[in-house]
Amino acid sequence: METKEILKKVRKIEIKTRRLSDHIFSGEYHTSFKGRGMTFSEVRQYQYGDDVRAIDWNVTARYNEPYVKVFEEERELTMMLMVDCSGSESFGSKNQFKNEIVTEIAATLAFSSTQNNDKVGLILFSDEIELFIPPKKGKSHVLRIIRELIEFKPKSKKTDLAQALKFLSGVMKKKAIVFLISDFMVKEYEQTLKIASKKHDVTGIRVYDQREETIPNLGMVNMLDAETGESFLVDTNSKSVRMNYEKYYKDNVKYFTDTFSKCGAGTVSARVDESYVTKLLGYFKARN
Repeated sequence: METKEILKKVRKIEIKTRRLSDHIFSGEYHTSFKGRGMTFSEVRQYQYGDDVRAIDWNVTARYNEPYVKVFEEERELTMMLMVDCSGSESFGSKNQFKNEIVTEIAATLAFSSTQNNDKVGLILFSDEIELFIPPKKGKSHVLRIIRELIEFKPKSKKTDLAQALKFLSGVMKKKAIVFLISDFMVKEYEQTLKIASKKHDVTGIRVYDQREETIPNLGMVNMLDAETGESFLVDTNSKSVRMNYEKYYKDNVKYFTDTFSKCGAGTVSARVDESYVTKLLGYFKARN
């Protein structure tokens, strides 16, 4: 992809997602994710109903009338976007591929973070850590993240969520808001998720295509495994083949929802042909 085309795509995503974050998400994000504590802001005259424990006795003695301390939330937070860039993310049966929706979701969250003066970083992963961008503030930093999401070419097409979560725990020493965005078509990440969730506020965002849920009856079909590159013939006319695939898919989805719930982490499921805006807003409001 040429630089001009990349910049055009970045600009297009910026316009769409920044508008969403400015008018919809930034307020919901602010109230959904709290700061690290309360810090002293100012003193003001006591008003009926104020907590007497907040009275500043030194100022009260000086002015001979009651004054109370006012505290505000210590707001600055760090957001980490963990994005699956394996081969399965390139699938799509409608107008958009999964990785395009993933990019939009990540960009919207990144701009929401920036609107609240928080830092944002990026981890791109397959079955290895493909790219790590340390958290920083500012629009230019967010635009760099979007550019990497658009043009980055991973070395591997496989997926290992456990490895990605282990890297997160090693590199992020302080508490962060973590959005893990993937199709979650793998298992065996419960232990590392449990460790990560104890330190960080983790949300899993599952992006999927409706064509992945079942295999239609199309006779003999040549299929390609996007993660292994293996090509093989599948008899979709076979009821057992279709049932086994559906069971495999449902097992992975159940593992995702059950594991995240067990570890105290949040979940969002966004289908490619549906509005991720509605799903994210619903999730933020439910947290509030």
